[in-house]
Amino acid sequence: MERLIEGFKRFRGNYFEANRGRFERLAGRPQHPRYAIVTCCDSRIDTTRVFDAIPGEVFLIRNIANLVPPYEPDQRHHSTSAAIEYAVRFLKVGQLVVMGHAGCGGIRALLDPPKEPSDFVNLWLEMAAPARDHARSRTDVSTEERQRCCELETLKLSLNNLLAFPWLKERIEDGSLQVDALYLDLARGELLLYHLPTGTFAAV
Repeated sequence: MERLIEGFKRFRGNYFEANRGRFERLAGRPQHPRYAIVTCCDSRIDTTRVFDAIPGEVFLIRNIANLVPPYEPDQRHHSTSAAIEYAVRFLKVGQLVVMGHAGCGGIRALLDPPKEPSDFVNLWLEMAAPARDHARSRTDVSTEERQRCCELETLKLSLNNLLAFPWLKERIEDGSLQVDALYLDLARGELLLYHLPTGTFAAV
């Protein structure tokens, strides 16, 4: 806890004081982010820093392996779907992004499940089984390439799931919402953008 408190003190003495006016304005009105990003909860991925975003600009939705579940409105708990709905229907963001990353521990666990018992993680990852099966079928590639293949296929799967949310699809069709997929490779300092018509990723 001491490390976190010391970090807060540095934040308050430096960044907060230099931007006090902005924080006061943000605290005094409802949030109005321009972007929503579904990203991995991996501690190495600092999404707002990657995009040099300012406070209030990005609505972050984080989960293991940046998965978007299928559209299933039922009586169960749906944290990610609820956050997506909030961003799209209530906050009315103009851009929604699903962002995956290289070396994802969740995807590694999907490809090679750990021996430890799991109450929630394994079931959560199982929704990406089609991406896992596609990657495992690539017997001609290395373990690293198979991991990357699964990460990219999972992004495609999540994007397809997103497009099945009816109120999201309506906003895409009326031109008020843009939806994309990105892939971050920290080791290479590289960001890939998915091109839906061709089904390929290319460096931005």
